Amino acid sequence: MTSGVATPAARTARTARLGLRATPEQEVVLRRAAEVAHKSLTDFILDSACLAAEQTLLDQRLFMVSGHQYQALMELLDRPEQTNDGLRNLFARKAPWDAK
Repeated sequence: MTSGVATPAARTARTARLGLRATPEQEVVLRRAAEVAHKSLTDFILDSACLAAEQTLLDQRLFMVSGHQYQALMELLDRPEQTNDGLRNLFARKAPWDAK
């Protein structure tokens, strides 16, 4: 996944408008952090939000496990397939929207 940080050329092409409300304390913290990062408030908020969004999305795909947990998963995946009568019955039924 690419970084949500905008390049200078992409900054000129911004057309979507986002609005948000913050407490005065949140605004102070955000402005201070933007200043320390040598970014405009908008750039700081967008960059931070995009990084958080990417991390949230990656958390849905990437699972961190210990070596022991990984090995246990690999052993489960390597097992020969087994019949599962419950699944067989489930897939043999018509979907409720097809039952009519």
